[in-house]
Amino acid sequence: MQLRDFVVRFAGEGGQGVVTSAEGLAQSSTRIGYHALTFATFPSQILGGPTWTQARISVDPVLAPGDDVNVLVAFNRDAYDEHIRDVLPDGVVIFDSNEFEIEDDDRSFGLPFEELAKSTGNNRAANMVIMGGLAHLINMPQEHLVSFVEERFNRGRAEDAQIIKSNIEALNLGRTHLLDSGFSLGELAPPEMPDYKQLMIKGNEAVSLGAMAAGLDFYVGYPISPATPILLYMERNLVGKDRLAYQVSSEIESITAIIGAGYAGKRAMTATAGPGVSLMSEGLGLAWIAEIPLVVVNVQRGGPATGLPTKTEQSDLMGCMYPAHGDVRLPIIAVGTVEECFYGAVKALEWAEKYQGPVILMSEMSLAERAQNIAKPDLSKVKEAKRLVYSGTNGYQRYAGHELSPMPIPGSPGAYVANGSEHDDMGDTTHLGERHIQMTERRFSKIKLLEEDDYERDQPEHSVAVVSWGGSKGPSREAYNILKESSLPVSWYYTMFLNPLPPKMLEELKQKDLVIVPELNYQGQFSSILRSMGVKAESITQYTGLPFKARTLVEKITEMTKAQLKETTKV
Repeated sequence: MQLRDFVVRFAGEGGQGVVTSAEGLAQSSTRIGYHALTFATFPSQILGGPTWTQARISVDPVLAPGDDVNVLVAFNRDAYDEHIRDVLPDGVVIFDSNEFEIEDDDRSFGLPFEELAKSTGNNRAANMVIMGGLAHLINMPQEHLVSFVEERFNRGRAEDAQIIKSNIEALNLGRTHLLDSGFSLGELAPPEMPDYKQLMIKGNEAVSLGAMAAGLDFYVGYPISPATPILLYMERNLVGKDRLAYQVSSEIESITAIIGAGYAGKRAMTATAGPGVSLMSEGLGLAWIAEIPLVVVNVQRGGPATGLPTKTEQSDLMGCMYPAHGDVRLPIIAVGTVEECFYGAVKALEWAEKYQGPVILMSEMSLAERAQNIAKPDLSKVKEAKRLVYSGTNGYQRYAGHELSPMPIPGSPGAYVANGSEHDDMGDTTHLGERHIQMTERRFSKIKLLEEDDYERDQPEHSVAVVSWGGSKGPSREAYNILKESSLPVSWYYTMFLNPLPPKMLEELKQKDLVIVPELNYQGQFSSILRSMGVKAESITQYTGLPFKARTLVEKITEMTKAQLKETTKV
């Protein structure tokens, strides 16, 4: 039997190599042409606590982590007890027989991970023991894994040869022990190597690369889960003449620093999570009223307060679109895939410079820590974000009229006051009602400059539509594909541009009898926003700290669609 899709879950305690195992399997598979995606969830302590990761390997492009598990690798008894219910009836459980024993489960096989690793002289080779065993279960050729080990550990060090030797030995031990067990899942169908270059990358790394490709000059940040990897990436890579990456002491310092950089003409960005956006509220209001370009990346996590700092959620949409007091509605880009993390960052820098104001790029935990193979971006085709800069003479009125105006850079002609109070055309403080009307309308009218008719749609003739956003895109699209095959009359719409929405997409959604919005929050935040714009939207909500399962969405969308069609027939 040939498999086209294979899902393995590694579960145990933080520090046992659970994450490394999933990422190693995914990376080795993509090198030979498979598609792969990982998902990780862990507690907020540095070491220990229940941790699990999942790797999905497929002949076809992968949309979501997968609902069910072909193989569970359990590092301890608690992991087995917690995750056994997700193993398919014909699946396999590999458990650490040095830690515990399992009785009366004919799907389980004990493998002494650490003991076998130590026998190779490399105590850290337990992951390779596991990978060797998994390779046997799906009949993956040994040379693929050997090639992966040789490339991964050949770093020009004196000890590389011994490390490679011990890891290959560990692979062989894992494969041999599983061979003796008699377990097999069949054979994973041969991969189809794509005709383009690929990159195995995580969401946070893709955001960082996209921002740098768009010409980012200035980055400051404060460490906060799950956005910290962006700060670390920038500190290592945003170097050279006229570039700066720096760690500051608070989120308030982050926002004020990038306001200063944007005011001085630099392309500026920071990354944070929900609590940081709350602290940046006043600064974002200042950037909005003073019309200063900058980008804030919000890698969402469970909230409120400290909430679930290492779990995924989509509950910050209202707080990002309306972060400050007064009339403020910020541009929002919400990415839904690792590839979109790259292009969303490019677009966020472009938008900030184009309309001269703050832009929020929304990601989330499930994307930040997801490793996935994507088409390698062609950096030569990415244009640097540029703003319209004033180059005339002094006396220029920066805020005149209702349209975008060239932005003077301090020290150059037309230097101006970036005023947080309401101001007149020159930037001087005023309390006159007519000026407040003029400037409020000016700030909101500029958002129209960002309108783009860039969106996905499929079967638009149907009166019920599924509209996903952010990281729920993958499970939602997988569910939609299943429903389409079953001939359920439902259409698909998606965009990463939430404000402003693509005008044509919005007009089409207004014509629907029902728009179903899967989102990971309690309040149904995006459907609420859509209803305020005249769309008949209802949410499917989940707030467990984990992504949707496609199966759950198939059931919910089917139920809601049939109920709506029945109601329409009555009328």
